[in-house]
Amino acid sequence: MSLRPLHDRVLIKRIEEQETVKGGIIIPDTAKEKSQEGEVVAFGAGKVLENGSILPLAVKEGDRILFGKYSGNEVRVAEQDYLILREDEIIGILAETGKAAGKK
Repeated sequence: MSLRPLHDRVLIKRIEEQETVKGGIIIPDTAKEKSQEGEVVAFGAGKVLENGSILPLAVKEGDRILFGKYSGNEVRVAEQDYLILREDEIIGILAETGKAAGKK
């Protein structure tokens, strides 16, 4: 089963933060905050404007993004948890070192 978002919606897979334990204290999963970073898995065709034209989205599959703490709706597809949100709920696209400067 696959899910393709409509219009200006984006399907995100959360990227779990690396757990760093200081002093040997382990924080249980229930006490951790959910990550606000994710990877774009799928996206819609774009935002439909008032004149009927479609404005393409700025994100593409594979982009790492930041989104608001309470953004979107959580869904479960094929035993995997995802988040569906509108493009305007995306705070920014993370650029990796080297790619941001146009380097390979």
